[in-house]
This record gives sequence, C-alpha cells and structure tokens, in this order.
Amino acid sequence: MPASLPPGLPILPEGPSEPLHATGPAHRFPAQPFIMSADEFEAAVQDALESIPDKLAQAMDNVAVFIDDDYVPRPGEDPDTVLLGLYEGVPLTERDSWWDAGSLPDRITIFREPILEICDSREDVIHEVAVTVVHEIAHHFGIDDERLHELGWG
Repeated sequence: MPASLPPGLPILPEGPSEPLHATGPAHRFPAQPFIMSADEFEAAVQDALESIPDKLAQAMDNVAVFIDDDYVPRPGEDPDTVLLGLYEGVPLTERDSWWDAGSLPDRITIFREPILEICDSREDVIHEVAVTVVHEIAHHFGIDDERLHELGWG
C-alpha cells in the first residue's frame, strides 16, 4: 500500500468499475430518478459508514456526516454544479497543533437527490452512496480527487 494512503485504503469499489455518474457512451441516466424514502437513503448512508474498516473509522477525527437534499452552488460557482457529496474542513494531513483549539467538526454532506437522479435501482443507490461516502472520507484523510480517480473512487 502506498505510504500516502491511510490504513485501510485502498478499498476497491464493488460493482461498476466507475461511479455511475461518469460520462461517456457506456453510461446512461434513468429517465426518472429512482424513488427511495429519506429513511431508506439514510440507512444506505449508515450502512456505507459501517462498512468502513475499523482502523480507518477510528482514525477519523472530529468529522460529522450529514444528508441534504441537494447542493446549492455558492455565489461565483457555476450554477449548474452537481455534487453527490461534499467534504468541508481541514484534512488530517493539514492539521497543526493550532487546529484543535476550538475548531468546529469537519463536515461531510451526502446529497440525496443527485444520487437518486443517476440511479435506476436500489442496488445502484447503495453502490453510489458507498462510493460517495468513501470518496468524501478520503478527502478527510487528505486524498485529492486526482488520486481518488486513479484508485477508482472518482
């Protein structure tokens, strides 16, 4: 395992070799979003979190996970921005001794509607939630998007 990865990574995604939101002729999007209750979606996120290896989960520090309906682009961002998940905080690799003094928890948000829009089955939703959760947790450990794409967690 490369030294730049935290213990427990890489975890190889099961299912499609690329997330369902990848573009290209081999990827199609359903005509209508998959219907799943908020409680079922929350359970899928909880299952994804529980699938994180214990050593990796124990290494996470001061991070909270939330579910929101959709990402709202901020002023200055492309108004067509679509995100499945978002990590906001200071990655573990960038924290110094000053960080701990009164810092709010890092925040991972999983966006329900965009995930349901690209899925056409319960299995697709579970897979995409798992990939998104791992992707955002990896940002907490300081792994950038380029490396995540190389590992199959794009």
